[in-house]
Amino acid sequence: MKVFSSWSGGKDSCFACYRAMRHGFKVCYLANMITEDGKRSWTHGQSSSLLELQSQAVGIPLLKQGATMSNYESKFKEMLSHLKEEGVEGGVFGDIDLEEHRKWVERVCGEVGMKPYLPLWGESQGKIMREFIASGFEAVVVVAKASLFGEEVLGRKVDLDFVNYLERLNQEKGVTLCGEVGEYHTFVIDGPIFSRRVEIVESRKTLRDGVWILEIVKAELKR
Repeated sequence: MKVFSSWSGGKDSCFACYRAMRHGFKVCYLANMITEDGKRSWTHGQSSSLLELQSQAVGIPLLKQGATMSNYESKFKEMLSHLKEEGVEGGVFGDIDLEEHRKWVERVCGEVGMKPYLPLWGESQGKIMREFIASGFEAVVVVAKASLFGEEVLGRKVDLDFVNYLERLNQEKGVTLCGEVGEYHTFVIDGPIFSRRVEIVESRKTLRDGVWILEIVKAELKR
């Protein structure tokens, strides 16, 4: 089946794409909703140029659809309708356990005649994290809520030490291991579906509206 993969640049969407490819789906596009000015992703706030780098590293074209908050759904469905005209039959999503998200995905895909595929749905978040790492993916933390994390978490590598750290925070503050309710976000820099590594050359840390953000100023592809 020809599908698109809903792509945020983070670990869950990337791992879902990887799972879909291993299950025999032909991923034709990485699809991302961006702000109307075309500068940033709606999901994790990454610049569209960084997502383009990931797209080049993975070797799957990135499809960007601009939208405002008010017309997000209609623009998303418009993008899906164009994909359907190209013979794309379904979409891959990285949702894990938020029922509201799943219902939205199923409804919107159904309204344009596409099949949603959620390869991570219902699995233990600890299992997902450990399998993501064991599969050879590399990701770093780029967004974190200041009420839950200190500035030092920015740029931290997603590895087993990080998972152990999150498990302690889960006990103390209820942080979900995959950041499923937006506690933190990541940016994938390498992995088994990457032919080249995304090297972060320059970055800066900022605090905005109670959220720590690693702004990646410069990045390039490495062999």
